[in-house]
Amino acid sequence: MSKWRTVMSGVPQGSVLGLALFNVFASDTDSGIERTLSKFADDTKLCGAVDMLEGRDAIQKDLDRLERWARANCMKFNKAKCKVLHVGWGNPKPSYRLGREWIESSPEEKDLGVSIDEKLNMSRQCVLAAQKANCVLGCIKNSVTSRSREVVLLLRPHLGYCIQLWLGSPVQERHGAVGGSPEEGHEADQRAGAPLL
Repeated sequence: MSKWRTVMSGVPQGSVLGLALFNVFASDTDSGIERTLSKFADDTKLCGAVDMLEGRDAIQKDLDRLERWARANCMKFNKAKCKVLHVGWGNPKPSYRLGREWIESSPEEKDLGVSIDEKLNMSRQCVLAAQKANCVLGCIKNSVTSRSREVVLLLRPHLGYCIQLWLGSPVQERHGAVGGSPEEGHEADQRAGAPLL
């Protein structure tokens, strides 16, 4: 049984109420923000189109607003985790700062378990899904004596995670022809797992 502790500020890690209280506390983060601000738990993303200098300035102003909000609320952004993903062809790739520090640019980011790159290419996601499925197949082959259909169905969550997002993207040679669908790749992975049954 845990012991009672006095909490001077914040919410203890692992508490059921912690996430709800944090969401209430951070609910005014987007106040005055001009661009799109997406929040999921303690993860925040600022998005906006930059086709002219005004677009770049608007994003920088929003970053300045976020930094002021953090200071006013005695919080800090983990600047080591802050990245800029420049998306699209012909993007001028401007630099941004959060406070006094410049934010590093990244060619690829992972968001909620889905990898996406600056060209919105999802083939890396297809490869990662196939690798995870192959790891599960290896674990099943090496450690499970019962190879019933129910056990092999452990693959499905790895192959189908966020498929709606990357459905129809080009896939690697092993997963079908370029321009083929992820289902073709999944069928190949399922055939690879068939000898286990």
